[in-house]
Amino acid sequence: MPQATAGATDSDLPERKERPSPGHLQALYRSDREEARRMSVRHGLWVAVLVYLIFSATDILLIPDVATLTIAVRFSVGVATLLMVEWQFRNHSPASHMEFTCAVALVLAYVGWLFSSITTQYTETISYYLVFGAIFMMSANLFFSFRFSFSLLVSGLMLVASLFVILSHFPLKNVYHLSFGVFYVSCFVFTSYVNWRLNRERYNVFLNELEAKFQHAEATERGKELLRLSRTDPLTGLENRRAIDDRLHDLWDAWQRQGETFVAMLIDVDFFKRFNDCYGHQEGDLCLVLVAEALRKTIGESVTIGRYGGEEFIVIAPVKNSEQAMDLAEELRRAVEKLALRHQQRRDGVHIVTVSIGATIARRHTGSKLEKIINEADRALYLAKASGRNCVKLFDPNDPQSSDESENIAALLKIAIETGLVSLVYQPIKDVGKNQVEALEALMRLRMLDGTSVPPSLFIPVAERTGAIIELGRWAIRTACREVIANDLARIVTINVSPVQLKMPGFAASVAQLLCEAGVSGNRLAFEITEGLEMEMHSDVLRCIEDLKTLGIEIWLDDFGTGFAGLSWLRLIEFDTVKVDRSFLHDCVSVRGNDMFQDIVRLVRNRGPKILVEGVESAEQLDLLHRLRIDMAQGFYLGRPTRGDHIHNEVPPQGRSPARCLPARTA
Repeated sequence: MPQATAGATDSDLPERKERPSPGHLQALYRSDREEARRMSVRHGLWVAVLVYLIFSATDILLIPDVATLTIAVRFSVGVATLLMVEWQFRNHSPASHMEFTCAVALVLAYVGWLFSSITTQYTETISYYLVFGAIFMMSANLFFSFRFSFSLLVSGLMLVASLFVILSHFPLKNVYHLSFGVFYVSCFVFTSYVNWRLNRERYNVFLNELEAKFQHAEATERGKELLRLSRTDPLTGLENRRAIDDRLHDLWDAWQRQGETFVAMLIDVDFFKRFNDCYGHQEGDLCLVLVAEALRKTIGESVTIGRYGGEEFIVIAPVKNSEQAMDLAEELRRAVEKLALRHQQRRDGVHIVTVSIGATIARRHTGSKLEKIINEADRALYLAKASGRNCVKLFDPNDPQSSDESENIAALLKIAIETGLVSLVYQPIKDVGKNQVEALEALMRLRMLDGTSVPPSLFIPVAERTGAIIELGRWAIRTACREVIANDLARIVTINVSPVQLKMPGFAASVAQLLCEAGVSGNRLAFEITEGLEMEMHSDVLRCIEDLKTLGIEIWLDDFGTGFAGLSWLRLIEFDTVKVDRSFLHDCVSVRGNDMFQDIVRLVRNRGPKILVEGVESAEQLDLLHRLRIDMAQGFYLGRPTRGDHIHNEVPPQGRSPARCLPARTA
């Protein structure tokens, strides 16, 4: 599939349109000026008739004996022509018909006046009065916008009529004939030339106007295309973030004014970074194009879809209720799933490209800020990814993990360390064979300003989402070293490490610095890594784990068996200890559960690391662990989490090992 690139912008712009041929230009000139010509003929006729009738006064003064006849001719021709042209104008007759009427009227007006006036007895007066006949010739070329050939014909007829009258009515005056002949011919030539120049200028003006229209149309079209390109993602052809933000503002305003509900969905391609790293950026781009096309074909005309950045898409659609929103989201998710794009590098048991979708619906209690819509959709997307990906989550304001309460917790985490709202408790981990405390697991606790406890299942995801887990993790390591290792309360203290921390550049180096500050050795510390879907197995994480092991820190795999990545992790990383999830121990009440538990124990034992079983809550469960020769155990039966200053030293002091401040590569 061809890929669009930013460099294709110029080629996407409209090309310069081909200009019309000369013949086509003439036709355009006539058709374009049709209405203007009709108006010009009408106005020109009114002016010509008015002047024609005003000159009746000169008839009375110069040729009074035939003035009645000439005036009658003037009014007859003038009024008849006006009535005829007005009728043509109101009936939308073509300009050429109106021009023909005016031309005939000009000739009749001149010939009628000429032949009626020469019947006067004032021969000498009329011989000079005939000079005013040139006005008719001028009107044919100047008062009307006749085409040059047509005006040439009309003025030519007037010239012939004038020369005929002069030669026939005044036969004895050769000088007069010559003078008047030269005068009329000169008027004919010069007025015809002026008409030719005027017509040429009108045509040039038309050409300039036409070119200006072409350029304006091209500039407008090019501007529209540039605007479209500026609002379009160059890779997928979908709307970009700028266009989506404008559309989101429009829907938000419509919701505020008219209550038109809409849904905003953030769609994230699952494990896309892994896809890009394994198959290359070209295949990654192709994957995004195919996903975008699948999403675009699924939505309706009233739905807006765009690329919001990276592998994240956004869909905004008017909906009536949450059921309609969920149906649309599920339809989009299935559309991508049906593509069946190969993705063999996933660690969750799915081998095709899928998407996670977080959605939220505009409602009255979301507040007045537009940005909150995207924030809620993002929080719903986080829950979708935390729930195993390839699923849809709708923001629920009553869900403590996605509601505004999590935002309050996010604000609280920012001040938790300095205000003492966060603390550590320690749960013992016992050696099953020796029945003595082998290690202490540090567990983080958080309380509200009013003293209310916040469960870790609520504040840890918020800390990971907001990035607060980075500073909280540093504080936990520093505190555990001071409270446990420095006081020799246990041989080793274990601390849960978030995937966010392992992916952070320089994490191993920061841990080395904390060990040096506390004056303890790295072999007194263990990091528990949860087998979860959020832990993508890429090179940065592996390097970070290698650097931590170089510091002497033990790496434990927590909650083994609850995810899909456990076997891959056992293959790639040499864990010091594997913690089997409590659910397998509790299922041992059934034969099938007991067999499953023993299979897991044998699997882990064959790989080499120590085995720790958590969730021990009875003597029977502990006896089972004895029989299976499990290394370590943890649970309420063996000891509940307690504060550091309440821990009794159940084993002889281990002695502090000198700190080993080994250099660590930046993870």
